[in-house]
Amino acid sequence: MTPADLAVAVLEAVHRAVEAGELSVAVPADAVIERARSREHGDYATNIALRLAKPAGRPPREVAELIAGQLRQWAGVVAVDVAGPGFLNITLDSAAQGALVETIVAAGATYGHTTALAGQKINLEFVSANPTGLLHLAHVRWAAVGDAMARLLVAGGADVTTEYYFNDAGSQIDRFAASLYAVAHGEPVPEDGYHGDYLLDVAQHVVAEQSGLLEQPRESATEIFKVEGIEQMFAQIRAGLDRFGVHFDVYFNERDLHRLGRIEETVERLRAQGHVYEKDSAVWLRTTDFGDDKDRVIVRSDGRPTYFCADLAYYVDKRDRGFDRVVIILGADHHGYVPRMRALVRGL
Repeated sequence: MTPADLAVAVLEAVHRAVEAGELSVAVPADAVIERARSREHGDYATNIALRLAKPAGRPPREVAELIAGQLRQWAGVVAVDVAGPGFLNITLDSAAQGALVETIVAAGATYGHTTALAGQKINLEFVSANPTGLLHLAHVRWAAVGDAMARLLVAGGADVTTEYYFNDAGSQIDRFAASLYAVAHGEPVPEDGYHGDYLLDVAQHVVAEQSGLLEQPRESATEIFKVEGIEQMFAQIRAGLDRFGVHFDVYFNERDLHRLGRIEETVERLRAQGHVYEKDSAVWLRTTDFGDDKDRVIVRSDGRPTYFCADLAYYVDKRDRGFDRVVIILGADHHGYVPRMRALVRGL
């Protein structure tokens, strides 16, 4: 008997108690089955009685006793004990446990797969480290979590697209290019630039690939360092992820949102929906209407879109690609982004 089978048995026990007039409650759609914390407490435990006590208008332990009485009649169940405030501890007979092993062996790699998410297209974005530095331990952690989540969703029957978002536009990229230029010329890195031995490796590679680069004017040389340097970082990041065993279906470049005019389209879409207003020569999104703690600037007073504006356009792009669900795994340093991301979803 699998945990899923046991969940069916628990729900059927509730149904039988209702049919017998012992309980007056709607039978829930699911039941949570967990491994018992100690073998002394049986094989599995469920909190179903605690969930049903309030709608049933009866004490949890009383509800638990009624469900236990029905569940004890189920084939493969040896004992059902009521514990604590109303938990049910369930013990299976050896034959039922042996059948579970047989089921696992017979199913092989497909054991646990379901069709619960069949027909759903899910976009799962994770890692998405900035291309201005190397991957670090936190990125690797999210790579492991994201890859595991993708496998679980696929096992649930979903059509999953894993995606990495390259933030290859904006002021951070300009600072990265300026840092490469400085390192290549033996100059101090700008105060707001990037630091690290990896910069020298990238700069030397670009110089070796681009003949006469060091003799070019600063502006044109910096642009080359930007384009070639980012490509080098992309290559290193992808190689690192490949070695870690994490592969993405899509690598999406932020610069494409700018190049294709998707950011301007998104701003106009929000404007047409009445979600934006102008103040201090900037364009603001009314995120407070959707649960955020304050409204957010999406276009600066100088006309440049904010990072959040690009995130808006990126989300719209995902939806336009036909995904039913969009899942984004954010790093701990982006916890403040959660309210505004939820607000943008409600607004769009």
